[in-house]
Amino acid sequence: MTTKFAFVAIIGKTNVGKSTLINRLIGQKVSIVSPKVQTTRSRVRGILSEKETQLVLVDTPGIFKPQRRLDRAMLDCAWTESADSDLQMMVIDAKKGLTETDISILKKIKAPVILVLNKIDLVQKDDLVKKLTDLNAIDNIKTVFCVSAQTGEGVKELKDYLLENAPNGPWMFSDDELTDLPDKLFCAEITREKLFLYLREELPYQLTVEPVLFKEQKQSIRIEQNIIVSRTAHKSIILGAGGKMIKKIGEAARMEMTRQLGKKVNLFLFVKVRQDWVDDVNQYQQWGLNFNA
Repeated sequence: MTTKFAFVAIIGKTNVGKSTLINRLIGQKVSIVSPKVQTTRSRVRGILSEKETQLVLVDTPGIFKPQRRLDRAMLDCAWTESADSDLQMMVIDAKKGLTETDISILKKIKAPVILVLNKIDLVQKDDLVKKLTDLNAIDNIKTVFCVSAQTGEGVKELKDYLLENAPNGPWMFSDDELTDLPDKLFCAEITREKLFLYLREELPYQLTVEPVLFKEQKQSIRIEQNIIVSRTAHKSIILGAGGKMIKKIGEAARMEMTRQLGKKVNLFLFVKVRQDWVDDVNQYQQWGLNFNA
């Protein structure tokens, strides 16, 4: 049997629903999601295997104007993954339509682009037709799909197109793998997602989650993680009055880890203050980011 294989880069601005779309295409959560921008910091690969075809869907950090070292590393990751992929897929927010930033991203991509208008469940049909008309002026758009990653509308058609257009080639992963992210890093991402969801607006961008221990035992898994912040005041916010906030975050993270791993999880979280963590090369290496970008 002839097999097909493709890397599919999924790029676009922040908060357009790339991670939600990947999870919908895979049929299971492989990338964390939150309503806040810049949730995805590094490359996350979701693996879709159907019949003779295997797709590696690469979730990338959102495109935005970089201001710090971490921003530059995230942006470098997005463009590197795009250039190295077999198929280029760009996601835009159907409600906002094609913005100047979207146009500049499209111009920078050299290969033909599969354009995905996401969040069509939030747009009136007449408005959607107008937004589709606006796309006619863009030269390197190969085809356009209108989807809602949230509801699933249009996602099957997009998936069928990707499977059909993958080039011939050997598979890189077994058919039961859903991601190449190690469990200890995936669990660190789950904790970071809960921090995004529970904490106030700006704090999540000043923290990271460092896996310390991931030990499988007979009946359970023991997981230890450091939540690293740059200021003592941030530590107090995460802990909350009487430790109530960290307990709430830890419980939500533990429950999801148990569900995702299919085994009881004992989770231990420690909040550490490291003022210069954003300039620690080890933090970048473990997530596959270019420290010198």
